[in-house]
Amino acid sequence: MHRFPHQFTLLGILFVGEAVFGLGAVDAQQDFERPPIDYHKAEVDDAVARLAVDLDSGEAELRFDEDFGYLRSILHELDIDISSQTLVFSKTSLQLRRISPRNPRALYFNDDVYVGYCHNGDVLEIAATDANRAAIFYTLSQSESDTPTLKRDRGSCLSCHATSRTQKVPGYLMRSVFVEPSGQPRLSEGSFLTDVTSDFSERWGGWYVSGTHGDMRHMGNSLCRGDASSFDRDAGANRTEITDRFRSQSYLSPHSDLVALMVLAHQTQMHNAIAAANFETVAALHQTYTMNRILDRPEGFLSDSAKRRIASSADRVLRHLLFCDEFELTDRVTGTSTFAEDFAKRGRRDSRGRSLRELDLRNRLFKYPCSYLIHSDAFGGLPDPVRTQVLSGLLEILRGKQVEGYEHLDARTRRDILAILRDTVPELRKMIAEG
Repeated sequence: MHRFPHQFTLLGILFVGEAVFGLGAVDAQQDFERPPIDYHKAEVDDAVARLAVDLDSGEAELRFDEDFGYLRSILHELDIDISSQTLVFSKTSLQLRRISPRNPRALYFNDDVYVGYCHNGDVLEIAATDANRAAIFYTLSQSESDTPTLKRDRGSCLSCHATSRTQKVPGYLMRSVFVEPSGQPRLSEGSFLTDVTSDFSERWGGWYVSGTHGDMRHMGNSLCRGDASSFDRDAGANRTEITDRFRSQSYLSPHSDLVALMVLAHQTQMHNAIAAANFETVAALHQTYTMNRILDRPEGFLSDSAKRRIASSADRVLRHLLFCDEFELTDRVTGTSTFAEDFAKRGRRDSRGRSLRELDLRNRLFKYPCSYLIHSDAFGGLPDPVRTQVLSGLLEILRGKQVEGYEHLDARTRRDILAILRDTVPELRKMIAEG
């Protein structure tokens, strides 16, 4: 269980940045702005930044429509499926005055980009994962223009969104709260961080959830009319139709798919773990190489401190990668949209047609519990020392080494994951060939 005191207000799905190296929020932003990270000054290379270049050159165009502004067009340009739509009705994000149970905020995502939309909102809120700079935040005005511009945030997001709940990097966050009929979160009752380890009963407060889940219960679809002890989870359970709750004609889809929500819970913290390992390794290498020059040590010498920092980061990535401590489902889960099929189609497949995107939804989220984000640019962009350690540790575990915390992977599952990775991750295939 991840429970937080009431004074924290970063709830729902937020694009959240925070301190590196265990510092507080104010010091954190200063660290981001300084070498070796240079978060605000360094050139970025993410899907949204590339789209912005194409818009400037005329190679891409965003089309405006009267109903949804630039939403349809930006989703098309960024290759985001409409079926990924999830809906948040708590007043817990940038355009909170636009949000209510009758007018929820919609979130769309793929492996690299998240797009937030409010009906009649002023802007689209966009966050993209840069392979070397973690999450980068943008807005796009919802006013029609001959030259629509993707505007990068230059500090305001990080000044507010700076907590350890994003693993101390600019990242992503799913939260679950008790919500009053007005949409206001009842912060005095606390809140929950949502990831794959979260108890089902603590997920999705303030979210709409369309799908079935048997005897399990969650906090979605329900309002808090008393205190937390009287909150009715049964009222929102197993809802395949949610359009009686909001103005569905104001959205691209009538769904807030349960499977999409579960994938999102994994993906947000997996992204954060990768980014945290990147930042920590870059900082450790910068520090030790600086000391090498001062102490006249060999150029590539790694101090014990640097080795420990890199090893710790690699371990965190590995635990997220292999779904350690994942909540065990006690009933079958189904969604209501085409998200599960759309998501699976994007997978890299091995010689037997298997993919890390194959869903289980009976006992756990994925049939083969190793994150599909191992194929992402973010994972590939990890500095060599930490990426190599992650892959080496992964190879040892999948070959049968008994490591505490990985007992959930039986021998057959390990063999299957290893076979998929051998065919779909060239770097790991090379390591296997080299023995």
